[in-house]
Amino acid sequence: MIAIVQALVLAFVCVFVLMPAYLRLLKYAGFGKRVRREFGPEWHIVKEGTPTMGGLLLTGIVIVLALLLDAVDASTYAVLLALLGVTLLGAFDDWLNARTGDGISARQKLLWQTGVAIISAIYLQQHFAFNSLVVPFVGEVPIAPILWIVVAVVAIVATSNGVNLTDGLDGLSGGTMTFAWISYMVIALLNAPGQVNLAIVCALIAGALVGFLWFNVHPASVIIGDAGALGFGAALAVTGLVTGHVLLLPLIGIIFVVETGSVILQVASVKLTGKRIFLFTPIHHHFERLGWGETQITFRFWIIGAIGGILGIVTFLATRAQG
Repeated sequence: MIAIVQALVLAFVCVFVLMPAYLRLLKYAGFGKRVRREFGPEWHIVKEGTPTMGGLLLTGIVIVLALLLDAVDASTYAVLLALLGVTLLGAFDDWLNARTGDGISARQKLLWQTGVAIISAIYLQQHFAFNSLVVPFVGEVPIAPILWIVVAVVAIVATSNGVNLTDGLDGLSGGTMTFAWISYMVIALLNAPGQVNLAIVCALIAGALVGFLWFNVHPASVIIGDAGALGFGAALAVTGLVTGHVLLLPLIGIIFVVETGSVILQVASVKLTGKRIFLFTPIHHHFERLGWGETQITFRFWIIGAIGGILGIVTFLATRAQG
């Protein structure tokens, strides 16, 4: 337990100390956010020029500290691999966006994410011989290895994109991710057998995100960018898989589900009926249209995210008790 607290604090301190210099580097290199009106509300034009790609620093700190703390083992290797692989994709997208205003195409992103997801899923299935899923309040349910891999790939790609869609307001994705990572940190620690190194990596990521929030709360001095949103989202899903409790992810990451669902429903409604369900999507922009302030939306979504995390832990404990 002491090692986990130390990891969280250490990651926070590293981000807090290194971020100012990193921000100066981003500004010098011209890595400022570009707001495209066709993909975001016009009132977000004030965010134009805010340094992006903050997630690259967080990923670097997490991986270096994981190595220094000797927390890299079979249970954390795939998590760190997914984090690094998808972060690099997001960083390249952030770089293109800063240079040209156009990032990587949606198809190219999806192909890269799917590739990383497949590699991670195959590694996990073969190394841990996963042949079941833990269903909340039920317990382990047998599943064919190939079907487990399919579920894993879908979870990784969906969570990565869900977190990315949530990254639309100052502090929104960073705060909701923090609650999700702390939830899985507790689950990893209480799992049978205990996954201490995985809990340490979760603590490192949670600590890094809290340090990032110091600079990201409204008005943000830095944006996590695709480098952080895509990478940490993918790694969160892999963490759920490694703990064996990936089916808790929709509850623990309830905000990511709602944000993604709002976009899917909006697109489907427009195509089928020609009418919009929401004023703007993802759904946090809908509430902006209703007159809610940015900080108000962020804090209320944080509350929902925290409740989802708590319910996820309670569900984990209840399911374990039945087993």
